[in-house]
Amino acid sequence: MKKRLITYGLMFLAFSVTAQGGEVLTLDSCRNRALSANKQIGMAKMKHQMAVNVRKAARTKYLPHIDLTGGYMYSSREISLLSDAQKSAIGGIGTTTISRLDTKIGSTIEAMAQRGMISPQVASDLGTIIRVVGSPMAQSIEAYGNELGQRIVDAFSTNTHHLFTASAVMVQPIFMGGAIVAGNKIADVSERVAETDIEAKQSDVTYVVDNAYWTVVSLRHKQLLADDYLALVQKLDDDVHKMIKEGVATRADGLKVDVAVNEAEMTKTKVDNALSLAKMFLCQQCAMDLDSDITLADEMKEDLDIVNGDGENANEDYSYEGRHELRMLNDAIEISRQQTKIARAAYLPQLSLIGGAFFTNPSVYNGFERKFKGAFNVGVMMRVPVLDWGDNAYKIRATKCATNLAQLTYNEAHEMIELQVSQSKFKVKEANKNLVASRKNIQSAEENLRCANIGFKEGVMSTTDVMAAQTAWLKAKTQKIDAEIDVKLSEIALDKALGRYGK
Repeated sequence: MKKRLITYGLMFLAFSVTAQGGEVLTLDSCRNRALSANKQIGMAKMKHQMAVNVRKAARTKYLPHIDLTGGYMYSSREISLLSDAQKSAIGGIGTTTISRLDTKIGSTIEAMAQRGMISPQVASDLGTIIRVVGSPMAQSIEAYGNELGQRIVDAFSTNTHHLFTASAVMVQPIFMGGAIVAGNKIADVSERVAETDIEAKQSDVTYVVDNAYWTVVSLRHKQLLADDYLALVQKLDDDVHKMIKEGVATRADGLKVDVAVNEAEMTKTKVDNALSLAKMFLCQQCAMDLDSDITLADEMKEDLDIVNGDGENANEDYSYEGRHELRMLNDAIEISRQQTKIARAAYLPQLSLIGGAFFTNPSVYNGFERKFKGAFNVGVMMRVPVLDWGDNAYKIRATKCATNLAQLTYNEAHEMIELQVSQSKFKVKEANKNLVASRKNIQSAEENLRCANIGFKEGVMSTTDVMAAQTAWLKAKTQKIDAEIDVKLSEIALDKALGRYGK
């Protein structure tokens, strides 16, 4: 055992100062490396950011929304408020007026002559004197009238070949049947689900790393044990071959010991390979190179820090709400309930305040002008569903069924967790009992080996007896290592089953 003490002394020195080309890792450092490098955790954090933004977006549904729009349209034809006949009539109003005026004066003189008020000769002379058409004054009046008429026609021109529009619309929800409130609650719960998912991923990664860590520690202790066992059988092999030369032992005894040496070497090779693979897996979880030369802090301890327990510290009435699965299922129930409220909101009246402004070019507020002009407006809009042929009723029933399904899933998961906790508590009890028994077996095995070595030296015990004692010693040591690791792993499994792992 002196060699074993020297080995642990060197390992303690390596723990104090990192060896060249090596790195000492504690359980916490392995956890931190794995948590910072795990891609699943990174994706869960991105999903959480998505949920945060969705929740912020849901909050904006309470606020007024303003939309600005603008447009341009070209039309090959102009909108006309006057017909072609009306344009012609208004544009020739001067000519029409003079013509009608001349006709009116002539008919008046003719009527006066027919009534005997004036003689025909006088009527003829008057018609010649006051004839309107062709006179300079008539021409002037005709030209002015036609120009005025054309101005009126031009004023009615819409010039709508190029149409520009701009508008601003504001909508402020007042009552939407509770849909906005339910939507915000769903966003809050979804964000909480994303946070729980991060915690669940971290717990799973930590659980895997812890198991990998203690597996490496177990294999490292078994490697040291294999070295000690190989040294024992090699010492026995050396003694037996010396005894063969002296003639006090047979060649058959030497062959038996040779087989034991070969088996010890094979066992050491298997343990070495298993340890290398276990370290590779741990390095992979910690985002390190697979061939990294690492040393774990607990490799230096001959006895792990084990506090004997039986798992009874887990309260039978524990609610298990620390379990991420139950928390997420409970949130799923809440989301389903809020979806029912959203479906029910479609049955209720929805009231909104609306307001805005509309601008056009050309504008029509002061005739047709090539200017941007518009008007502001404000009002209230209500939507009342009348007939949907049962569409919303079916949706409400579907969401209620989803809620019931989520509740049943939650109840089933709760029962399975209770069973898992009971099994974990049983394994903790069993592991602690095995540890107590293995420690007692070591004392017996060491005493048996000591007696066998003394008896062999005194010649009262055979080589087979010594080899049996060595095998029993190896088995007891191995069982003790396995029992210590089983206690660690069973306690980890119990904490995880109770939902308090990693807290």
